[in-house]
Amino acid sequence: MNLIQRIAKWFSVTVLACASVTALAAPVPQDPINLDELLQQLQQGKFSQSESNKEREQRFREKEQEQKAMLADAIAERNRLEQRAENLETQFEQNEVDLGNLSDTLTQRMGSLKELFGVLQQVANDASSNFNNSVISAQYPGRADQLDELAERMGSSSKLASIEDIESVWFALQQEMTESGKVAEFTTEVTAVNGDKAEQDVVRVGAFNLVSGGKYLERMSSTGSVAELVRQPSGRYLNTAEDIQQTDSGVVTFGLDPTGGSILGLLVQAPSLGERIDQGGTVGYIILALGAIGLLFALERFVSLMLLGNKVKRQLKKDKPSNDNPLGRVMLIKDKYPQADTETLELKLSEGILREVPKITRNLTFIKIISVVAPLMGLLGTVTGMINTFQAITLFGTGDPKLMAGGISQALVTTVLGLVVAIPMTLLFATLHTRSKNLIHILQEQASGIIAERSERGE
Repeated sequence: MNLIQRIAKWFSVTVLACASVTALAAPVPQDPINLDELLQQLQQGKFSQSESNKEREQRFREKEQEQKAMLADAIAERNRLEQRAENLETQFEQNEVDLGNLSDTLTQRMGSLKELFGVLQQVANDASSNFNNSVISAQYPGRADQLDELAERMGSSSKLASIEDIESVWFALQQEMTESGKVAEFTTEVTAVNGDKAEQDVVRVGAFNLVSGGKYLERMSSTGSVAELVRQPSGRYLNTAEDIQQTDSGVVTFGLDPTGGSILGLLVQAPSLGERIDQGGTVGYIILALGAIGLLFALERFVSLMLLGNKVKRQLKKDKPSNDNPLGRVMLIKDKYPQADTETLELKLSEGILREVPKITRNLTFIKIISVVAPLMGLLGTVTGMINTFQAITLFGTGDPKLMAGGISQALVTTVLGLVVAIPMTLLFATLHTRSKNLIHILQEQASGIIAERSERGE
């Protein structure tokens, strides 16, 4: 009996799970106790499901007419749109035919003027490009925009250019030619190197340069603004910029750039003397330090030898020796040993001369050493710079010359600095050495005269 109840329970659950939504809405029967109750529950469920299906079928039949009406409306709308598409296509084809006929008519009516308007459009484009790069536009802004608008209108419209349009192009070209031969002054906003903007009086030299406050300016074609050059040319060019701004009439010397800024841009990129020295690096500064020390020693020796030479010349004109010069001190030896024989006196005079020689030739050896060491230091910097260059080539290749420029600059600059120091040091050493030799020669000559005089007395 238990097995039958379990089968009946499983069967009832299965039937209830497969029933429709309307059947599920009915009251849930209790679990059957026997087969009779199970049969009764099945009959009730079948009846409920049949009633639900009939209600659903009734609702579907009611909406069938509505669906048919909607379908009919959609078919009618499709047919209407298809007809409209055919009409539009026919109209488009007719418009293309009419447009072709009108274009032919326009071409026939324009005749030779079509080529004229094409040239006018090209001239407007070319003039606009030139005006964007011209410094005259700093005084007369907006010229290029007008020509661009004219060229665009002529290119995108079939309307012919008017006489006023042709005259505007002619006027712009004539203005450019006229202003290129003038030196004019006007006021405009200038951007300083630090970014500050201020109204300044600007002098325009034809179509070549702009100057203000003794400095060269440039016009930025991308923004139309005027700004100071980040780097200015050398002082002699800046002096001419001040002169032309301060002069109202007459002829003034001025550093003119006929290329409109190209040469000036290259000129300001050239490194200054300080920048070139800085390219020499540590070796370059050591060479310059040695040169400065050698120059100080040479200056000291030059002054000392000049003073000693003057004292020796004055001593030559006197009979009484003085102790304030080398020659006087050598001559005092004769008075110090009046009874000495010739050989002894000669030795004493030689000793006195040798005592004066270090004072006369002091620091000359150091100057000579600097004249020899300076080019060797330059060679050291050259080798170091070339090593850096080859290391850059090894790491990055030869595609970018700027990577090798630093090493090459150091190599060349140190060589130049070594020669710049060595050549003057060599000349100074030769000059000072000659002067010292002349003084020593005078001492030796006077000593020989004293010995000769003593020998004559001995005879």
